[in-house]
Order: sequence, then C-alpha cells, then structure tokens
Amino acid sequence: MRIPALIAAAAILLTACGTTEEAPPGGATAAAGGPVTVTDSRGKAVELKAPATKVVALEWAEAEILVSLGVPPVGVADAAGFKTWDSVVTLAESTEDVGKRNEPSVDAIVALDPDLVVMAEERESTLVPQLEKYVPVVVTKTSDAGRNFDRLREDVKLIAKAVGKTAEGDGLLADMDAGLAEGRKAVEAKGATGTPFFMADGWLEGSTVSIRPFGKGSLVSDIAERVGLVNAWTGEVDPQWGLGQTDVEGLTALTDPRTVLFYSASEEDVFSTGLEQNPVWQRLPFVTSKKITKLAPGSWTFGGPESVGHIADQLVKAVTA
Repeated sequence: MRIPALIAAAAILLTACGTTEEAPPGGATAAAGGPVTVTDSRGKAVELKAPATKVVALEWAEAEILVSLGVPPVGVADAAGFKTWDSVVTLAESTEDVGKRNEPSVDAIVALDPDLVVMAEERESTLVPQLEKYVPVVVTKTSDAGRNFDRLREDVKLIAKAVGKTAEGDGLLADMDAGLAEGRKAVEAKGATGTPFFMADGWLEGSTVSIRPFGKGSLVSDIAERVGLVNAWTGEVDPQWGLGQTDVEGLTALTDPRTVLFYSASEEDVFSTGLEQNPVWQRLPFVTSKKITKLAPGSWTFGGPESVGHIADQLVKAVTA
C-alpha cells in the first residue's frame, strides 16, 4: 500500500463551494489568480493580493505540505534537519535555511521577499508580530491530540487555499484516505486487526535512556488505529502532541505478548545501542518475540499526508508480514 506522491501535499480539511454552502474553514474561495483570504488557526483573516508563490515555512510538516502541493518553499527553518527527518519529499537545492525552528531569523526570512510565511501555532507568540511588519503570516494548528486527523485536514486545506492549490489539496487528502483504507483491508485480511502496538522514540541523557511514547491522540497513533491496530500505551500524554515520557522500567506495564514495537530514530538509535544489554528490556514481550520495527530514516512522525502514507505503509507491512 503506497499512497501516491500527490497525496503528500495536502493534509486534510473539508472543501465547500457554491453560494448556498457554508464557507470552508480556510475562508472564502477566491478566483484563480485573484485576491485570496484565509482564516488561520488564530481565527485571523489573512488577506493576500494573489495566491502565494514565494513561501517560507518555519515548521517541517508545513514545508512538506508545500512541496507536495507543487509550491516548494523558498526558505525553511532548519533545512538540514528537514532532510534528515522528513525524507518523503525533497527540498530544492535553492531552498534557503532561515535558522532554527524555535528561533528563526527574521532578517533571513525578510531578505527572501516572500509572499507568505507559514508557521506553527506553538511558535507564534512573539515571532508573528515581528514578521507581520513585513509579510503576511498564516499560523497552522500543527497538532491536536483530541482531533489530529481533522486538524491535519484543516492545516492542509488552509495552506492549499493560501497558495491557490485547493483542488490539489483535496486530491492529496483523498489519496491519503484511500491508502489508509487499503491498509486496513490488508490488516483485516491477515487477521491482524486489533494488534496492540507501542510506538516511541528516545534519546540518551548521560547513561540513562529516556523514552517518549506516542500515546492515543498522537498522529502516529491515529494512523495506526486507522489501519486497525490498538495503542497499548495508557500512560499520561500531553494534550497537544499525545506524547508521554518514561524509562525502560515503565515499559514493564506492556505485558500483552502480541504487542509490537515501532520506533523512530533518524539519528541516534538508543533502542539498539542503549538498551540491548539492559535486563529489563530483554524481558519485554516485543523483545523476546522480536516484534520490533524501526521506521525508515526520514519517517517524520509529525508530518503531512505523504508522511502519513509512508508511516502507514510500514505499520501495515510489519503486522502482515
């Protein structure tokens, strides 16, 4: 099951057209090439003289979505990191790096003379007023553990509308949904529906391995549930990202022998290098049964529709092999 590259561009929202229908969440539909108004996650109406063609993206999911829509960003925050962590699309060599995601350079952004800056809600507090002196800014929701797939749709449709690619965005989302449905059928056919899973990433703090579970409501958990799996992690998670925190001892709560482990490690792999000699780790059910799948490097767990498809493919393959 591979979601076509076209899917990657949009990330999910509902489109509404016509004079008798309710306006879509991104704002009223504009004539092709004419002025466009979108309403972003702040509830702010952002007016553009025309669909944006020179866009700076300050978060990787937004950069991925733009590339997928056929509007490659002229600037990206931490472009080198993007190439490591999100490999489902390719940034143009001409893409400028505008600084860190948590601290981009206003000067570097303005120097590109963009039509639009797209950024994540969690980073907008002090940066938006600075940028809006020079360029329109659209703020996406980025994550919401209470409704992550709906949120993704809204973010994709918002971006697609701002760059004049509404139809392309709708097509990407439709392809994504079709790919997830196909994956669910494959899981059902194998009799693997209801397989419990644990998804995490991790890092070393001194000699201690810290583990970050992807709980219910995280985008990866929603992907897995869409293809028929069940999240085995019931620990506390944050309300935006659906992420938790634990150590290897905390994983002893995972006792179901059917549980499979998925983990992300595009750089340091603490699961294979920091835990392999740990006696607690060695007794965990997915370790003893060897039901462990490392996601391919560049599988961005907070990405757009194309990342969703890429991750879903790997989950389905692992439980149907």
